[in-house]
Amino acid sequence: MRAVWLTAFGGPDVLVPGEAREPVPDDGQVLIDVEYANVTFVETQMRAGMKGPFRVVPPLIPGNGVGGVDGGGRRVVASTGGAGGYAERAVADRAAVHAVPDGLPLDHAVALLADGRTATLQFQAAEPRAGERVLVEAAAGGVGSLLVQLAKNAGLTVVAAVGDAGKAELAAELGADEVVLYREEGWEKKVEDVDIVFDGVGGDIGRKAFTTLRGGGRMASYGLASGEWAGITQQQADERHVVLVRNRPDPAMLRQATLSALTAGAAGVLRPVIGQRFPLERAADAHRAIEARATRGKTLLDVR
Repeated sequence: MRAVWLTAFGGPDVLVPGEAREPVPDDGQVLIDVEYANVTFVETQMRAGMKGPFRVVPPLIPGNGVGGVDGGGRRVVASTGGAGGYAERAVADRAAVHAVPDGLPLDHAVALLADGRTATLQFQAAEPRAGERVLVEAAAGGVGSLLVQLAKNAGLTVVAAVGDAGKAELAAELGADEVVLYREEGWEKKVEDVDIVFDGVGGDIGRKAFTTLRGGGRMASYGLASGEWAGITQQQADERHVVLVRNRPDPAMLRQATLSALTAGAAGVLRPVIGQRFPLERAADAHRAIEARATRGKTLLDVR
């Protein structure tokens, strides 16, 4: 079968198209004919040899999220456990497989698999209340664009922080009430106090976003698109009377958050933005685009 191999740790060029033996499912696993593979920022870090949620040792087929058809003809999405997704067929533990609800396109379901789960978990952990103001960093990204929608659906005022004018337009289309460009000097001073910061960028942007929180506010940090965490200490939070949201979901919470995102997508109240697609053989180009922060919404590999 066609696949993409992680041949070593390094830059995007270590992702090499090739052939692979078809995987054989063990007891408790499901074989999936893959139509779409998810590409995430975390996967770019793992490819580069950085520490991630899964231990990978090249050579292997990377990819943690897929959508396709199982042996019973069902449309499904699944997490593979950190490897095997960039291929025409993949196996996943039965507990990590989700049937795609009627009315939800398969590519939308794949776009909601990881990002929808993350957005849902972060949003719930922040315990938002109607009428509050929230700042969403990278609001035109895969998770950020979903957080904007979740917040608007809950009656919150959304301040979207994005990198350029095109992404600002997208954030406004998704419902953001205010938009700031975080590459402009002093952008944080233009933001009136907020109750919640959803920090998916980290680094200097995350640290500046922290300063926009009012007393009693909450900061949920879930990503480091800048290459580093915001690194806000408990002492800094205490000095500003801010709560650092800690989110450590168990498997049941992860599954429920995924189901919630898929159900909301099928109902039309959560719309994933699929900003770019690449054929399977161009997985390296997908990684380059994500690392250059040149993407909008979700990045998918079209496998079939």
